[in-house]
Amino acid sequence: MGRDTIADIITSIRNADIHRKGTVQIASTNITENIAKILLREGFIENVRKHQENNKYFLVLTLRHRRNRKGPSRTILNLKRISRPGLRIYSNYQRIPKILGGMGVVILSTSRGILTDREARLEGIGGEILCYIW
Repeated sequence: MGRDTIADIITSIRNADIHRKGTVQIASTNITENIAKILLREGFIENVRKHQENNKYFLVLTLRHRRNRKGPSRTILNLKRISRPGLRIYSNYQRIPKILGGMGVVILSTSRGILTDREARLEGIGGEILCYIW
């Protein structure tokens, strides 16, 4: 069985957000780097840096600090994996869903790389829906 790196990054970020951690360390692959760049560009995380330990590269994500949160179970950052190795979900550019009326972000894997829903609609290309973030 292979590992689902996209589910790993989503779960790591969600768990760190729930437990109010400041940073998350994830394995560095091309897909995780592109997803981290999108999260940084969309404002869901503050910083991304590459770190090396024992000839292995890791990405260290700095999460945004959220004030006035009460209780460990109340989270603001929501991530949901859509397409998975057992069930791939594809969409053309006209049927890409809008999350919270456009407030959330859909991350897609397209022929031109990993894009957000807005970028894919502008370029007129569809692809595999990787995850929702709101």
